[in-house]
Amino acid sequence: MSDWTGKRVLVTGAGGFIGSHLTESLARAGAGVRAFVRYNSRGDAGLLRQLPAEVLAEVEIVAGDLRDGAAVARAVAGCDVVFHLGAIISIPYSYRHPLETAETNFMGTLAVLLACRAHGVERLVHTSTSEVYGTAQFTPMDESHPLQGQSPYSASKIGADKLVESFYRSYDLPAVTVRPFNTYGPRQSARAVIPTIITQALTADCIRLGSLTTRRDFTYVGDTVAGFLRAALAPDVTGEEINLGTGDDIAIGELAERVITLVGRPVAIVTEAERLRPEKSEVLRLLSGNDRARRMLGWQPVWSLDDGLRQTVAWIGDHLDFYRVGRYEV
Repeated sequence: MSDWTGKRVLVTGAGGFIGSHLTESLARAGAGVRAFVRYNSRGDAGLLRQLPAEVLAEVEIVAGDLRDGAAVARAVAGCDVVFHLGAIISIPYSYRHPLETAETNFMGTLAVLLACRAHGVERLVHTSTSEVYGTAQFTPMDESHPLQGQSPYSASKIGADKLVESFYRSYDLPAVTVRPFNTYGPRQSARAVIPTIITQALTADCIRLGSLTTRRDFTYVGDTVAGFLRAALAPDVTGEEINLGTGDDIAIGELAERVITLVGRPVAIVTEAERLRPEKSEVLRLLSGNDRARRMLGWQPVWSLDDGLRQTVAWIGDHLDFYRVGRYEV
């Protein structure tokens, strides 16, 4: 019997990239999963449509908006564990729509916290992001690294993280914050750099990118999901912030070369001005220190970058109709 058998679980942002993988893992483990997705008139559950039919049939899908406190409270009611992944996550989009980003990420998190407190959940797992650290002031970046709001998105997530901290300190809410570093894998949109590189490497004569020298710590989605699951069940982690990253980084230009090698066709790499972030906003390096995750969660990454890229290339190659190749997605 799984540790999740019989548990009622809510996943906000379940229609997103990490959320869909987490929802699938929980359903396969025997949890009763309620998936909170953002409402649209098409009744589109996002990436949950990629789940096998027999798995999706076990998931209760609820549509709403994180900024609607009543809707969030109804979704939380009756749940033992809440995974809060719902957010506006695009940095370029946050430049254009800072108000929507702030309202969704900050006030949406407040709605989740109020609902979790009202309904007495056993554990809230809140999703942060490595972007809250900004450009590395030291490496590896452990959880003591200063927080820097280098984009409206990162500022909104810093605020959300601090709200979670305040509810733990003020109300003893059993919450833990996990901080993924650049998760990638099957189902990810071309808003992220790895699918952007792969789709162009598979179909175009050149790969158009922004900065080639920025460095990131890329974590395969299977490892990230494993970290979420452990954070929900591990003892003595409430009130903690925990990085989920590999402890290795790579420059974007080197990453593109590695993908080209895996794809096996000659492709040029071009820097495109439209894709460059404002100079003071660009995060130059993210490199995770993951000692706390290893110690407190018994978690460590098991996927190498090459193995994860192979899985991702294969999935994207089979789902190219999912992408608008070459278009700059925000």
